Amino acid sequence: MANMMDYLLWRGDLLFREAAFNEVDNLIFSELVYVDFGDIVPGVDTDETITLKEASEEFFKRHTEEEIEARVSSTKTAAFLMREMAKTKRFGDIRLFHYVDDIDYQNQSQFCAVTLMLDDESVFISYSGTDNTIIGWRENFNMSFLEEIPGQRKALKYLNETVSSDWACLRVGGHSKGGNLAVYAAASCSESIQKQITEVYCNDSPGFTGSKITGSGYHKILPKIRAFIPESSIVGMLLEHGETCTVIKSAVSGPMQHDAMTWEVLGNSLVRVEGVKEESILLDKTLKAWIDKMDAKQREEFVDTLFEILEEGRIETVDDLANMKWKKLVELFKLSSTLEHENQEILKRTLKLLLAESQKTIKNAVIKKRK
Repeated sequence: MANMMDYLLWRGDLLFREAAFNEVDNLIFSELVYVDFGDIVPGVDTDETITLKEASEEFFKRHTEEEIEARVSSTKTAAFLMREMAKTKRFGDIRLFHYVDDIDYQNQSQFCAVTLMLDDESVFISYSGTDNTIIGWRENFNMSFLEEIPGQRKALKYLNETVSSDWACLRVGGHSKGGNLAVYAAASCSESIQKQITEVYCNDSPGFTGSKITGSGYHKILPKIRAFIPESSIVGMLLEHGETCTVIKSAVSGPMQHDAMTWEVLGNSLVRVEGVKEESILLDKTLKAWIDKMDAKQREEFVDTLFEILEEGRIETVDDLANMKWKKLVELFKLSSTLEHENQEILKRTLKLLLAESQKTIKNAVIKKRK
């Protein structure tokens, strides 16, 4: 079945003013921001721009295919997507600007965004999801106990400070955490910018705590949210959601469906399915029940303990974890025994609770099926 790459061949010869922006374009732009545009795309301190074609040429002058392929993260394919985009009439002359890539270890934050100006004069602000840094993954975990994470504050600041009043058609979006940041910023920004926003895109993105989705800003932006999740979604079902999600077919199964490059495309649409799979629903119930059984302090203690182990093992990226030798991995798990007794108990108690909730959810599902 076709994916984003096939869409470029089918629709690539038509400008946006000839064939209107659609949900597949959203997914492409939400993937594009995963490319490392550092020192290539102009930052927020200037209004200078660069075409996608120029950015792609410069990127591949600096990085070899072998170097990109060696990375563990599934987002590495974004660079090859960009190269194919650059060959098309539709995407090649899109202008990129206001690029930000900010990793803040002290505040446990990873934030990245880029703004795209299309030939029909519409603008798409794309927020990046989690990259391959462990600090980025920690920020995702922090969502379970913080009302607001640093990345969300930065996403809001980016929107308020970079949007021009003469942009008549503004869209914001992202994949994974990026979609969460897009909704947060759109729901929290100034009223004038909210009026400029025509659509907000979430692609398999986690939700919010209950207090956020009951706020007035969220309800103002809710009719503009377009949310997509794959049928075996995990990330996109986390926390609370107020929007209705469209379920999409993927060419792979299980957790790998989070990779947007696996989502199936037909024409200018993502391929729909009836609903999420049962195992995804069961996992979602398990995780929600597990989180609900812990207060904010307990969640924070668990996250601190988990990442303390990774820090002690000098694990800074997903690549570090994936490339680790088996012996080193065993040593990493043994580090939990060197933690203070209180932290050992936190880790054991929390994992035991997760196991109990998993067994309970499966048991309830079996009983329900027999009725």
